[in-house]
Amino acid sequence: MADATTGLEVRRATDDDLPAVLELLQASLGWVPDESYAHFFAWKHHDSPFGRSPAWVATDPEADGRVVGFRTFSRWRFRRGDEVVPAVRAVDTATHPDYQGRGIFRLLTLQALDELRDEGVAFVFNTPNDRSRPGYLKMGWRLVQRLPVAATPRSPWSLARLARARTPADKWSTPTDAGVPLPEVLAETGALTDLLEAARPRDGRLHTDRTPAYLAWRYGFPPLHYRALVAPGGIGSGLVVFRLRRRGAALEAAICEQIVPPGDRRTGPALVRRVLRATGADHAVQIGRARPASGTLPVPGQGPTLVWRDLTETTMPPADRWALALGDIELF
Repeated sequence: MADATTGLEVRRATDDDLPAVLELLQASLGWVPDESYAHFFAWKHHDSPFGRSPAWVATDPEADGRVVGFRTFSRWRFRRGDEVVPAVRAVDTATHPDYQGRGIFRLLTLQALDELRDEGVAFVFNTPNDRSRPGYLKMGWRLVQRLPVAATPRSPWSLARLARARTPADKWSTPTDAGVPLPEVLAETGALTDLLEAARPRDGRLHTDRTPAYLAWRYGFPPLHYRALVAPGGIGSGLVVFRLRRRGAALEAAICEQIVPPGDRRTGPALVRRVLRATGADHAVQIGRARPASGTLPVPGQGPTLVWRDLTETTMPPADRWALALGDIELF
């Protein structure tokens, strides 16, 4: 579709656009032009059990159809009780430096919203940073909340280091041999399926539809070095999924999943403490309210900001109707 104000054309991206899209991501976001980033793109946008990421491109007819803008959304599947809720997560977007300031981000996003609504997608969610959030709010996104972050320090000295670590965490992981690779956990499909079914919220809160296939995809990209730690009683007793990353001078254990049987308030914190001992990380962080009795402390002002945009659903779920883990909203 041609846009009269920009002179550009917007259309759904195809596989034939991939080389040009990767080149654009290199030019605008600093992606490295090698096979590792192509594999990263394919894992992130093509391999999800929720479906391939829908994407759009802006092209310049006066430059032989050059791809100058890109916008994509990851498909996501929530559950709310027994209801399956199809959603998308707003993720990668890029505009070529030569075309910035022409409203391409807005043009692509609004076109995408119209088409996603027609497809029956319920809503969009994402956690934009302070710089990009105003643009989303101008296009109809609404603020849900700043998600609370709870930290578990390994020691009083670790707590002091955490207090000084005001820099963003690294995107890429620090490798570790602690725990086990995810495939070892996924091999016990029956026990894992039973645990996931038992652990899912029954109170109507929105939560990711976790299945073994979802875990295999979400934590299966080798360069991100996700690991799992299983409770002493086996998978049926609970597990955590984590990765290590640097945050300034501190080594941080990001607890992406804490999956335990319902009503069990001891196994999760015990597994997190085991992660700290096994990795030597200064602290662990996870999404959720702090519970000092279990050793977790609040990290004021450090959580990502969750925003929501209506599509077929027009009533935004309030903050207390979401059940999110770090793995649901972690930037990758």
